[in-house]
Amino acid sequence: MLSLIHPDVRNCVALLREEFQRNEPFRHVVMDRLLDPAFCERLMVEFPAFDVRKAVNELGEAGRKAVVTDIARIGPACAQFDRLMRDREFLALVGEIAGIANLVYDPEYIGGGTHENLDGQELDPHVDFNYHPNRPLHRRLNLVVFLNPEWDENWGGCLELFGDPWGDRDGVRTVAPIANRAVLFETTEQSWHGFKRLRLPEGVSRRSIAVYFYSVDRPFAETAPSHGTVYVPRPLPGHLQAGYTLTDEDAHEVQLLVARRDAQIRYLYGRELQFAKALSGVMRSPSYRLGRFLTGPARWLRAKLRS
Repeated sequence: MLSLIHPDVRNCVALLREEFQRNEPFRHVVMDRLLDPAFCERLMVEFPAFDVRKAVNELGEAGRKAVVTDIARIGPACAQFDRLMRDREFLALVGEIAGIANLVYDPEYIGGGTHENLDGQELDPHVDFNYHPNRPLHRRLNLVVFLNPEWDENWGGCLELFGDPWGDRDGVRTVAPIANRAVLFETTEQSWHGFKRLRLPEGVSRRSIAVYFYSVDRPFAETAPSHGTVYVPRPLPGHLQAGYTLTDEDAHEVQLLVARRDAQIRYLYGRELQFAKALSGVMRSPSYRLGRFLTGPARWLRAKLRS
């Protein structure tokens, strides 16, 4: 299967690993030719047409990003790509570049798969969920393979890697999503990434395939409590100052940002209610009450010793 990987990658693993380790704002590497060019062309030809039924976001709303997770069923080239992602030699190669042994492939492509973004779509800076939702695995790496035959950076949509999404955003690493360019980056509590709003010509979309790799263990210092994807909405444009007269485009931008913040607040409120309900159920359970009863003397003694 490694014959599907470009020789520039297969023959330069040590250099790629060195670059991965030293790159800022967090560990990552950009590979301008990941795949055999002919294989990449076949993937672009097979890329599925935009399906609004595949464009429902985390808030349950239809958006302008379509995701197909059942990659192996799209076509022969995509099935071959799926076999490559699970191939032991390929997993070992990726692990060697990133310095992570025994990587685990996700056959469900949760959060990954083919991603197609239409004009007007953007992706706020975010860190990804840190554990596999259905398996006891740590999420370790993101691999994004771009499948756009041409790209003008004035269209937006360049992948941005942030050191601090709340601070100065001028020092971000920007990667144009050109066909066969791939970005491999670590998944940690500091791996903030996203892209600016797309302003695309008629008939153009932003296309990629995202693959996430996992491991059974990870260094304790890198662990954190389980969480979902966490977003930081983009701030108001800097040119909106006192005395400035809003254009129609400015007003539209403000309305979009406020609506997105409102939607995020609704989502977080709903998630808080779910957590509160689950916690209430635990506290009312017989096992919890028995545990409180049995540990009562120890808790009383500890309180007395502290007083």
